[in-house]
Amino acid sequence: MKSPGASTSRRRTNAQSSATTRKPHRYRPGTKALREIRMFQKSTKLLIPAASFIREVRAITYRIAPPDVNRWTAEALLAIQEAAEDFLVHLFEDAMLCAFHAKRVTLSKQSEKLFY
Repeated sequence: MKSPGASTSRRRTNAQSSATTRKPHRYRPGTKALREIRMFQKSTKLLIPAASFIREVRAITYRIAPPDVNRWTAEALLAIQEAAEDFLVHLFEDAMLCAFHAKRVTLSKQSEKLFY
């Protein structure tokens, strides 16, 4: 027959081992997002991948322009991408200002009914 002290000592060691295991570190909500924002503000690299942007520009050109106009220089594509990213960044900045004005914390898509 087992002694009553043996089972309680096992329980204590299991409780102690679970107490000594640490939970993984978690940042508070928004901390990582703010760090990413600061990183992107400091960087000068383009945010949209170049290959997919060029593919989209060529697809739009193919749909709109006559068939004999389908060539782009690398500098022209780079200029278009920089202009597009600048436009989008300023658009999102203005949208965030509107969201803050409406006492919102995050930017969200509004329903179409508001614009009728």
